[in-house]
Amino acid sequence: MQMLMPEPQIFVEKTLALIKPDVVAKEEEIEDLILRSGFMIIQKRKLQLSPEQCSIFYADQYGKMFFPNLAAYMSSGPSVAMVLARHRAVSYWKELLGPSNSIKARMTHPHSLRAIYGTDDLRNGLHGSLSIFSAEREIRFMFPGVISEPIPAGQRARDYLNLHIKPTLLAGLTALCKEKPADPMTWLADWLTEHSPNKPRLQHCIAEEEHQE
Repeated sequence: MQMLMPEPQIFVEKTLALIKPDVVAKEEEIEDLILRSGFMIIQKRKLQLSPEQCSIFYADQYGKMFFPNLAAYMSSGPSVAMVLARHRAVSYWKELLGPSNSIKARMTHPHSLRAIYGTDDLRNGLHGSLSIFSAEREIRFMFPGVISEPIPAGQRARDYLNLHIKPTLLAGLTALCKEKPADPMTWLADWLTEHSPNKPRLQHCIAEEEHQE
């Protein structure tokens, strides 16, 4: 009797990762650890936060005794913000970070990122969103120009792949076989960029098409 394996469920979650100013020199090393831990880096930018921006970002910490030092620390130099994606991204990233106090992390979670790259409770090297809700807020704050849409999951993801991705990829591979370019990878990448189903359409082109109809 043949056993039928269930179809894998596709569920991708996003979280915000922040490499803090005193650890930015270790950016490439940390990114490598992130990728080897099963995350995708889907957005990334280096930015210099002002004390005012730090106060907004850490608004939930406002009023605590360490808050002025936190704002000064986070605005002391450039930071690297990244949007990470994977299954259960928020909880896995928190687990990889370890306790917020780097001194405690070195005792209880010596292989965590904060144990390795952090100094103490304040200068702990990296930031991670505490929940899906806070991740959405923090991603919008760090990447205001990016439209943050939920990543399809389950049947919606499979429907999207079947309706948009597979037909476009098949057409591109067919065109590649006909063209036989010297550099097939670059040619296919350019073709997919040109024929992407998500490529924005200019308003005047839409108007011309409607006029022709």
